[in-house]
Amino acid sequence: MVRPSLNDLAAFAAVASHRSFRKAADAMGVSRSALSHAIIGLESKLGIRLLNRTTRSVSLTQAGAQLLARLDPVLQDLDQALDTLSEARGSPSGELRINANKSGARILLRDVIPRFLDLNPEVELDFVSEGRLVDIVEQGFDAGVRLLEAVPQDMVAVRFGGDVRFIAVAAPSYLQGRGTPNTPDDLHAHSCIRQRLPSGKRYRWEFSRRGAEFAVDVPGNLTLDDNDLLVEAAAAGRGIAYVPEHFAQSFLKSGRLVTILADWCPPMPGLALYYPRNRHVPSPLRAFIDILKEADKAR
Repeated sequence: MVRPSLNDLAAFAAVASHRSFRKAADAMGVSRSALSHAIIGLESKLGIRLLNRTTRSVSLTQAGAQLLARLDPVLQDLDQALDTLSEARGSPSGELRINANKSGARILLRDVIPRFLDLNPEVELDFVSEGRLVDIVEQGFDAGVRLLEAVPQDMVAVRFGGDVRFIAVAAPSYLQGRGTPNTPDDLHAHSCIRQRLPSGKRYRWEFSRRGAEFAVDVPGNLTLDDNDLLVEAAAAGRGIAYVPEHFAQSFLKSGRLVTILADWCPPMPGLALYYPRNRHVPSPLRAFIDILKEADKAR
């Protein structure tokens, strides 16, 4: 049997992890055709099929699963060894990929990323901001940023940015003649601006008071998928919106919006950066976390 190259084995591990040639190729920065040829060559050298491929899916054969189970820790050890050399040179290097929601992206771009890039000029930061909650391991990210309550249980979470508070807001012009809701149930008599979640579902507004929790499927003839747009529509008098407080702050200060149901909107744990618990933490990510913690202490 011809011994396969490390590149071929790494290519197999990437495809096996992502269960997709396209996603693995994007993560590795190579073409799908080059990756496909590498896998075909690897299977030819080993004399056994490692992957089952169809036009829609990729799955591991029994032999492929056995190889991945032995290969994954070896590749992680190799990454750690190379990372140690990077640290010996005095500063982290390589690529750091982070996936964040819009709120997290704003905070990090303001308080963390400029200092991180200044202190770590040999790190290439690939920072993706999107609304949908992705599998950061499958998508090839080193870390993700989401609300703490949305972080998967098998991840390490580093909180930052303090608590967050969702509030119901409306324009004074909308409330004139309609009255102000006093309880979440009163929202059923109002026009609400509903929110479409990245999953495609509409968000049920969540309230709590004195230990009691309520989820309201509010009525309304307008649905949006962006907090900034929700705030602007509410300020234009289109109805009541329910958004993280910081999105509405400038409108509240100017009087274009007012808060309603304030007693039903307590603060909740805010954002967290998270990463896989049982994987080696690369030095660029460790450096990023250190600066994140420093910035959060200085708030």
